[in-house]
Amino acid sequence: MSTQRPGWAPEDIDLDRPNAARVYDYLLGGSANFAKDREFADHLTKIAPHAASIARVNRAFLRRAVTYCLNNGIRQFLDIGSGIPTAGNVHEIAHRVDPSVRVVYVDIEPVAVTHTERMLAGNDNAAVVGGDLLEPETLLTSSAARRLLNFDEPIAVLTVAVLHFIDDDKGPHAAVARYVDAMAPGSYLVLSHIAAEDTDEQAQARTLYRKDAIPIVARTREQLTAFFTGTELVEPGIVWTPLWHPEQFDNLEEPERSKGYAGVGRKP
Repeated sequence: MSTQRPGWAPEDIDLDRPNAARVYDYLLGGSANFAKDREFADHLTKIAPHAASIARVNRAFLRRAVTYCLNNGIRQFLDIGSGIPTAGNVHEIAHRVDPSVRVVYVDIEPVAVTHTERMLAGNDNAAVVGGDLLEPETLLTSSAARRLLNFDEPIAVLTVAVLHFIDDDKGPHAAVARYVDAMAPGSYLVLSHIAAEDTDEQAQARTLYRKDAIPIVARTREQLTAFFTGTELVEPGIVWTPLWHPEQFDNLEEPERSKGYAGVGRKP
């Protein structure tokens, strides 16, 4: 191994390969990452100097979207691709409004699951599942989902900054459609995603990710609309991430620098 394994790190993770969740953690200023993740993030920042800002903008969208769902009566959340816990997790946002809100986190990365388990110790209204977005039946019938979520009532399903790591041929549209099908009327689908841009910066970033076996698929607004099939887009639709329900003091200059789109759909 090229780096020493910390005591909290699961034995089955490869410390010699970067991981998207841990790179994101590093960009957000977290500590649940390893030398290869930091090396990758540093290379990414040389290609895309605003990478850390993009991560923060996306995190801010998560907070606004969760708050929007809470304000519209949602009291249960399924956060798929939740990543490594950092400030402003879904249950923290929700429980400031209503401590009885139920949250199930899902991530495929063992470090994310381990840290979330530690964070949620003693919390009866939140849990984490180690699983894959592409396996909806497994996630929807997991013990955590059965204990905390009632799909006969409105729910918010979050797919924030995760779908761009899944190629079309893996079946992400069918998987998201299954989650939408499982949701009761009045539920919400929350999505953010890297925007397709014909720029050298994006081409270089995509090459960097693929070199380390991390697929990355940028999509257009039109392509993202397909994920919302079965829902009605909440105004203002699919927009640059900072423009989705901005708050009073948000800096909205050059929103395209976010490099991503965001949208929320409501199931009628």
